[in-house]
Amino acid sequence: MGDFIKKSNRIHLIGIGGIGVSGLAKILIHLGKKISGSDNNYSPIIKKLRRLGIEVYIGQKEQNINSNIDLVIYSQAILPDNPEYKKAKELNIPVLSYPEAVGEIMREKRGIVVSGTHGKTTTSALVVCLLKSLKLSPSFLIGGEIINLGNSGVGKSDLLVVEGCEYKRSFLNYHPEIAIITNIEKDHLDYYKDINDIKSAFLQFTKNIKSNGILIYCGEDINLKSIAKNLKINSFSYGFGRYNITASNFKTIGKITEFDSFYNGNKLGKVKVNLWGRHNVLNSLSVIGVGIYLGLYWREIKKGLESFKGVHRRCEILGEKEGIIVIDDYGHHPTEIKATLKCIRDVFPNKRLIVVFQPHQYSRTRFLLKDFANSFSLADKVVVPDIYFVRDSLIEKKFVNSEILVEKIRKNGKEAIYISSFREIVEYLLEIKKEGDIILTIGAGPVDRVAKEFLKRLKK
Repeated sequence: MGDFIKKSNRIHLIGIGGIGVSGLAKILIHLGKKISGSDNNYSPIIKKLRRLGIEVYIGQKEQNINSNIDLVIYSQAILPDNPEYKKAKELNIPVLSYPEAVGEIMREKRGIVVSGTHGKTTTSALVVCLLKSLKLSPSFLIGGEIINLGNSGVGKSDLLVVEGCEYKRSFLNYHPEIAIITNIEKDHLDYYKDINDIKSAFLQFTKNIKSNGILIYCGEDINLKSIAKNLKINSFSYGFGRYNITASNFKTIGKITEFDSFYNGNKLGKVKVNLWGRHNVLNSLSVIGVGIYLGLYWREIKKGLESFKGVHRRCEILGEKEGIIVIDDYGHHPTEIKATLKCIRDVFPNKRLIVVFQPHQYSRTRFLLKDFANSFSLADKVVVPDIYFVRDSLIEKKFVNSEILVEKIRKNGKEAIYISSFREIVEYLLEIKKEGDIILTIGAGPVDRVAKEFLKRLKK
């Protein structure tokens, strides 16, 4: 473990209410550290942290930082003008970003890092469920809530599963034994120059893999293929076709997808996972790769995959009333939206699909505007509220808005409407609903509130 965390007794976390930082707080408590933290908003996460004895301040003020604190860790969302960050610098208290701190902890662990533009959270969750089902007791930090397990946990073994985000090259702080890369696409273009810049970051990440370790990557991905072909490290490729780990005969029956899996051409067996869609078969194949590398038997890998209950906000069915099914999903990139709509259409081919999509970030919406407009071809109706404002400069708000996106969707022949507020969207859905509808809320912001309020009103 890195010296900063080893030497520190009292650690303060700025942005402790975030899903990653809150999980890190739990791991630090387990290491015997005295933890405090701050966040701008109260949330159920903060309630849970307070129950663990963590002092959490609501609001970030310089008086929350004093010379008794040995180390300050900050969320990636925190900027240098943050009053607590500035005060820590004034007092010469060591400061680490969240990925730097996780990287320090990983140095003395058997790190398993899941990276890629899409599928990180589901794949990380599958790895955790595989290891936990076999009593391998991993610690884990991922970007979503695994049903019945949460987003983080402290295990007894030296295995540590981490979701590695490429934003600001955060994942370059990690030196894993096992690295999964699910895919590489254009995203975070507020930070990266272009796809080649993104590929260079992933290439650098592969160089962090320990010499005795392995890279597990999707062989179908063109950008990944171009990186992997010149690497001098152990690797497994996976996909539908001629790869190390492959699948065939996949089909979705109800809430379950089943497929036959193969390793180097030899059939392993049939597996049934609690997931929908081709993309999740690929995610499952990468986890089979983890099991093979760790020397697990096929029956153990199968048991682990089939123990998976799902992740909140990943194609999650929230409820059904009057024949109307309400689903929520975290997808916030055009490729993710297309994949989610495709698997919902496969499962419910004849139902009317109404999608409430909240764009996440003005910059992402602007850079990928055409792709977003093309991603709703399988929807019957699209409702778009205001763009979720996060990480953007105020200047970005001048370049794009939801009305522009709606107009582009309409030009593609889809019925689309802009309704600014969640409250008005719920009222609109209640007006137009019909028996047999699918209502999908999708986006990385708080658009799930629409689904939950609509369902609540429906049940009344």
